[in-house]
Amino acid sequence: MNNKNDVSRRKFLLKSSVVGVGFMGLFNLTQNVSANGRNISPLSEVGYGPLKAHKDGILMLPDGFDVKVISTKGNKMSDGFFVPGRADGMAAFKGNADKVILVRNHENSIGASSEGPFGQKNELLSKIDKNKMYDYGKGIKPGMGCTTNIVFNEKTQKIETEFLSIAGTVRNCAGGLTPWNTWITCEETVEKAGSAGGYAEKDHGYNFEVPATEKIGLADPIPLTGMGRFNHEAVSVDPRTSIVYQTEDTSDGLIYRYIPNEPGKLAKGGRLQAMMIKDRKSFDTRNWSKLQSEKFPIGESFEVSWVDLQNVESPDNDLRIQGFENGAARFARGEGMWFGDNELYFACTNGGHISKGQVFKYIPSQYEGTVREKESPGKLELFIEPNNTEIVKSCDNLTIAPWGDIIMCEDVSEPNLVGVTPDGKFYMLASNIGYKSEFAGAVFSPSGDTLFLNIQEPGITLAITGPWKRK
Repeated sequence: MNNKNDVSRRKFLLKSSVVGVGFMGLFNLTQNVSANGRNISPLSEVGYGPLKAHKDGILMLPDGFDVKVISTKGNKMSDGFFVPGRADGMAAFKGNADKVILVRNHENSIGASSEGPFGQKNELLSKIDKNKMYDYGKGIKPGMGCTTNIVFNEKTQKIETEFLSIAGTVRNCAGGLTPWNTWITCEETVEKAGSAGGYAEKDHGYNFEVPATEKIGLADPIPLTGMGRFNHEAVSVDPRTSIVYQTEDTSDGLIYRYIPNEPGKLAKGGRLQAMMIKDRKSFDTRNWSKLQSEKFPIGESFEVSWVDLQNVESPDNDLRIQGFENGAARFARGEGMWFGDNELYFACTNGGHISKGQVFKYIPSQYEGTVREKESPGKLELFIEPNNTEIVKSCDNLTIAPWGDIIMCEDVSEPNLVGVTPDGKFYMLASNIGYKSEFAGAVFSPSGDTLFLNIQEPGITLAITGPWKRK
């Protein structure tokens, strides 16, 4: 976005005496609006009230809330490298004392030096041990996707340490935290060795594990090949079973699960499967076509089974084809994924008959991943499909708030942060008025006192505080 226009836009909004949600054309706060069986309630019922422009002109927030920029693309980090651009998925872990450890993705492509950690002309590339980079790109066009760790003091609301934590990967989009205090970062690409003009040295399309550590240093870039090679988006680990669920960011993607041979040791191999709706082989959950003979209804639960997948490192990016042909269900651009209280939520950005988003809920079997699973199968429900852009549009990353609501980031140029209660009532939590770029990586600190959020194109990370609810 043009900086001059950016400043003018902020000034205009800040001069408005009342900048509420109605002014932005988001919601009619005085009425309930039907959303295919789910209700939109006045914000005073379930949210935090109307949004008003914050003094910094970046966000609109409810009264009583504050926001500050804690990290900015291009600033020097504690390890001497630059804060990379295109911040995306993120997780928060408990550190020492009042510290929070954030692990943050950066969705950069091969050779995108202007967004990478090594400088505009990769002048700092020689400072890194190339054995610690997954794809060095022959020293010319390395993988610029990466993760950074941030040690944030929640008491002072300041960063104490910030450093590169994995390097040489590509398009690290989303991922997921594990119960054993690591972050699984996902490559949203299927670039092959020899691509990028011959500079790519490795195949891409894998997940990697990054420790949630305060100690400066790079993780070993070990691809978790057993989890499949495809356009990964997000993962979520069931803390009860250590099974890892995965979304795929393609218009005809699948929902996968990875049953590790040894819980907590993902690199030691496991079984990769795709979700199938029981008695409805190769079902299309996208609800796109009016001609579709059977739609996936909102609010109804369907038992599922799981299809074993072979050749999980296929060079042809055809796992989703293999799975669908063997009965797996098809989903429209699987995105964010997060575990609540023994239930898994995931977003499909382009789902629904106007292609503006769905959120599904999966309740695992009490025997999930075992031979007894058929006795009591897991159940899938289409939780929301508003088909109304005044409610939600292109839901992407999501998280579960400490009080149990889903918090969704919109992947549009002027996004909102949208809350949904467990009974399907919506509310606005924030709106981006400072930059024409998507929200990403929303996550609460372990204490629940701070909500961290990225705005991708300017490459900034925010900390939002306020009178958050508690369970």
